[in-house]
Amino acid sequence: MSKNVLIMAGDGIGPEIMSQAEQILHFLNQDEGLGLEFDHAAVGGAAIDSDGVPLTDAALDQARAADAILFGAIGGPKWESLEMAIRPEKGLLRLRSELQLFGNLRPALLYPQLASASSLKAEKVSGLDILIVRELTGGIYFGQPRGVRMLENGERQGYNTYVYSESEIRRIGRVAFEAAMKRNKKLCSVDKANVLEVTELWREIITDLSQEYPQVELSHMYVDNAAMQLIREPKQFDVMVTGNMFGDILSDAAAMLTGSIGMLPSASLDQNNKGMYEPCHGSAPDIAGQGIANPLAMILSAAMMLRYSLGFGATAERIEQAVSRVLDQGYRTADIHTEGTNKVGTEEMGNAVLTALKSTH
Repeated sequence: MSKNVLIMAGDGIGPEIMSQAEQILHFLNQDEGLGLEFDHAAVGGAAIDSDGVPLTDAALDQARAADAILFGAIGGPKWESLEMAIRPEKGLLRLRSELQLFGNLRPALLYPQLASASSLKAEKVSGLDILIVRELTGGIYFGQPRGVRMLENGERQGYNTYVYSESEIRRIGRVAFEAAMKRNKKLCSVDKANVLEVTELWREIITDLSQEYPQVELSHMYVDNAAMQLIREPKQFDVMVTGNMFGDILSDAAAMLTGSIGMLPSASLDQNNKGMYEPCHGSAPDIAGQGIANPLAMILSAAMMLRYSLGFGATAERIEQAVSRVLDQGYRTADIHTEGTNKVGTEEMGNAVLTALKSTH
């Protein structure tokens, strides 16, 4: 039975890195007879330009009908002057909310070939393999009420609401514990329970849930300390679980430990493992159209999609091994380039991965 993949390239470098992932998917689809069918839809600034909104109802319906979504990047200076309600990022938030993609998996894996590209000493990051599980559809990004209001003294005040229900915490906690069970049975829950009541509840629920997973070693850490520890001794962590805002920040910090955020994929899953897959990086408008962006996070996001939502784990591993071989061969885009390696552009890197794939069956 065929499976449908919705391609949403988005803005900035999104289209150019997506084209590299697409050519790899099309090759594998034919080479392995995967039975994948591909549709396309605009999102973000591209959708604003064509349809006046960051996500049309028709595109949302396409996303609902798809078995998986491959997403590029979103936003840019061109649309920053628009009202908050219709900015490009609202399209992405609507997709996450409407599709209930609550479980965000963000691996921070250091390829051994890139140890020298990390901002930390090689001995600090060599062998790094962290999985950050971020709650994606709740917390302060979605909480109500929110807005900007005028006070009696004539001063404007901005406000947002940080809120989590017990069921939301249990749901993401279960994802994290299950992930820990498949790895090294070690989980660190990150909160700010000494200041925020909502994360005091978070800690209580995660602790209660741990009784169902006695094999998992659970620890708790305040978010400010977690940020420090990620830089001081990152390999102490295996799986981390946290809320939406903290996860947003910590996963980007962890990404830089690996040498470049341009190397890191992510998955956003619902309860049935239907998901949206996207690089951890943004739209990088400063380099868009120059053909120098790193496509590997996009390509590795496609691999995650094959593994988690489409059930082609061996094919996903084939992509990951091809990426590793290309790095062994010394190919590097500008963000991971070091002395003695071969600096290449977006298309050259994508073609190198495709060539590596064609050499294996």
